[in-house]
Amino acid sequence: MAQPSFKTVFVFLDTDKYCSPFDMLVAIDAFPDSMIFKYENVNDVDAPKIVFDLLFPRGPMGAAHTKIFVNGSNFDMVEKVVEATQKCMASAPWGNSIIVDPRGGYSTAAAAVAKTLGTSLEKGLGTLEGKNVTVLAGTGPVGQTAARIYAAEKANVTITSRTMAKGQAVADKINTEAGAARVKVVEVNKPEQTANAVKDAEIILAAGAGGIQLLSADDLKTATKCKIVADINAIKPLGVEGLGSNDDSKELSAGIFGIGALAIGKLKIKIETNMIKRATEAASGLFDYSIAYDIGKAAILKKIAKAKEKAGQ
Repeated sequence: MAQPSFKTVFVFLDTDKYCSPFDMLVAIDAFPDSMIFKYENVNDVDAPKIVFDLLFPRGPMGAAHTKIFVNGSNFDMVEKVVEATQKCMASAPWGNSIIVDPRGGYSTAAAAVAKTLGTSLEKGLGTLEGKNVTVLAGTGPVGQTAARIYAAEKANVTITSRTMAKGQAVADKINTEAGAARVKVVEVNKPEQTANAVKDAEIILAAGAGGIQLLSADDLKTATKCKIVADINAIKPLGVEGLGSNDDSKELSAGIFGIGALAIGKLKIKIETNMIKRATEAASGLFDYSIAYDIGKAAILKKIAKAKEKAGQ
């Protein structure tokens, strides 16, 4: 008897009112013959009902071809949905892969950190360990994820927040995960407070929403220790004044190199696509920001190694 053939199916569990078309399109481009089912306004109470229903009808072989993509702009609820999903799988006879990239926050942050690492290595500035990093808008989806990754790389991280309480909650969580006090908070609710936040930074990442300038040219001039500045915002006005979206390790002024949003975005798409492919190839597992950064960092190190090999020929 012939073995059944299973189509790859992505089941999106989105905590928002509308499921992100961005991530559905990335999944379809990675697997053109796949199918997508989407559920919106999902919370941790609803998730188990959906997860149990998708685990069983195709059996263990079919379940290996059914992938869950958890998404949404509410990081806290996304984490609760992930926990509820994992709990379901732990109590079922088999599980499957879970992809987590809330509104692209994980893959964008991973790409941004990896790009700053790449520039640091290429310019002879070394690794991220021990570097003073300021993440502007550090409590947003990308900002807090980038701070987590920088902390894991043993950088000294300053995050900015409009309120100290919110920023401190994010910093405390990351420091607990890291097992060390690597993240501190600076309150920035007025533009004139930005200079204080970046005064000791060697690396600055503007991680704010589109269309909001976080770092002026004058503020950057006051950051006398800064060597690398990056921005994830591709919507005008850009997050960093004077930094172009397509700039890729461009020298903005003497000894300061800039990385624009579209340069980061190219790596972000590669990371997310690779995450989806890895999750599809694996029978089970969690594919989150740590996997995203592993993918981005590996791509950057490979690129640098190739450049060195070519230069040596």
